[in-house]
Amino acid sequence: MKTLKELQAHVAQVDQLPEADTGYFLKLIEEVGELSEAIRHGKSGQPEFDTLKGSIAEELVDVFYYTLALANQYGVNLERSFELKEAHNRIRYQR
Repeated sequence: MKTLKELQAHVAQVDQLPEADTGYFLKLIEEVGELSEAIRHGKSGQPEFDTLKGSIAEELVDVFYYTLALANQYGVNLERSFELKEAHNRIRYQR
């Protein structure tokens, strides 16, 4: 199992498009739309390789991928940011 940091590093290695921040954002929005369609069609659950296409699982991964790519483009360490946001939420929601 890869950590969030490892996944973010992987995306940085395989997807390096200079000045692609707008493109990554537009792809993220496109994938969110596709996720919405998959949810609307009730394509839930964990699919296998041959049933992945068009599933909620596939679209969630696509959204996650472009989130990682945007974080890389803007120099954001998502693992650290997640920890910071959780600390804020613990205070805000007294969890």
